Amino acid sequence: MIVIGGFVIGAIYGTLSARQRGGKAADMAQYAAGYGIAVALLGLFLTLLISRLT
Repeated sequence: MIVIGGFVIGAIYGTLSARQRGGKAADMAQYAAGYGIAVALLGLFLTLLISRLT
């Protein structure tokens, strides 16, 4: 769940970031994908860390 939540939060943040910079729809989609994947990857590492510690 952390990975999916991280992707959603990253995608929302990426979309808002692109919109603030004056990007078009394709820019917003690219930022959403990039930020979503980055935050989901951090969530994956966090999930692995929690799994190893418990």
